[in-house]
Amino acid sequence: MSPVAASRAAFAPAAAVTVAAMGRASDDVPTVSVVVTTYNRPPALRRVLDALAAQDTRDFEIVIADDGSGDATREAITAWAATAPVPVTHVWHPDTGFRVAAIRNRGLAVARAPYVIFLDGDCVPPTWFVTAHRALAEPGWFLAGNRLLLSARFTARVEAQQRPIHRDGTATWFARRLVGHINRVLPLLRRPDGEWRKRAAHAWARPKSCNLSGWRADFERVNGYDEQYEGWGREDSDLVIRLMHAGVMQKSARFAAPVFHLWHREADRSKLRDNDARLAALMASKRVRAERGLAEARSGAAASP
Repeated sequence: MSPVAASRAAFAPAAAVTVAAMGRASDDVPTVSVVVTTYNRPPALRRVLDALAAQDTRDFEIVIADDGSGDATREAITAWAATAPVPVTHVWHPDTGFRVAAIRNRGLAVARAPYVIFLDGDCVPPTWFVTAHRALAEPGWFLAGNRLLLSARFTARVEAQQRPIHRDGTATWFARRLVGHINRVLPLLRRPDGEWRKRAAHAWARPKSCNLSGWRADFERVNGYDEQYEGWGREDSDLVIRLMHAGVMQKSARFAAPVFHLWHREADRSKLRDNDARLAALMASKRVRAERGLAEARSGAAASP
């Protein structure tokens, strides 16, 4: 394993975005980039990163898209990446509020692979997660997985004890369901690919960016996430609707690629009304590209000294 790279390069002039390459160095372009969002929750992020390190493939890279976390998160990432089995990049911008659309774009901008999985830093994937997404991928479709919600009490235990829940078998999870540690277990049952996965091709409301994947070229075509969405809510629905406007439809990754969602308090939703209005305007149009998206993020990077 190589040591952590020392450089942190400026990414955008006004936002003071930084990019740090670390972990295992490789000039080979991976098949998959996993973009993991995080904000000031190192114990949860460590569970997610450990689960990614235990994947049954090494043909991927990790891009940590950090929505303005403090030093504790940066130090945790640096320490973990020093022995990571795959390349790791940490992208950070200042904390000026909930700007997950913007930081996902910055993660997408530095991702190298032709296929990209978006994953939240409190959603722990099973060991087959990356392989499952890649196996189900096909041109003209994006994949939407689902999540299993862990209780507050069990989440606290997982984080405090750093339990490797990504390795636990279905029988263990069924037992936990009986005592209320998890809200359901049926999504852990795996089903093969088939046309049934395309039955909800036009359904836009359920896909969430905590477990969503697609081809880089398709994300480029729609200009990534719309950074006009600030505060919690609807940025992922906006992306999905624009993908559909572009002819890229939903394929289900349910019963193939679930995640274990660690409990957290409900986010501030004070900007949800504004975001709902923005989404309604999009739905009344046929617009494909984000009005302030990936291209604008890159143009800012190119303008940096």
